[in-house]
Amino acid sequence: MIALLGFIVNRKNLVSMLLCIELMLLAIALAFLLCSLRFDDMIPQAYAVLIIAVAGAESAVFLGVVVAYYRQRGSISISK
Repeated sequence: MIALLGFIVNRKNLVSMLLCIELMLLAIALAFLLCSLRFDDMIPQAYAVLIIAVAGAESAVFLGVVVAYYRQRGSISISK
């Protein structure tokens, strides 16, 4: 919930938006891990590893987009 609020409030800075998305994905992975611990099942652990891998790939792609945006605009803030 905090990450969603941070994403909505910080709509002008690309890096803070990325951090909020990463925080959301890590919270989901933690929920899957706690579910795995509670129900003594291995499937949620596999989902958590998949979510962390997707978060890492998403982070790499997004940072590449931020670098390209910075080279083109000269700033990473989103303003019209």
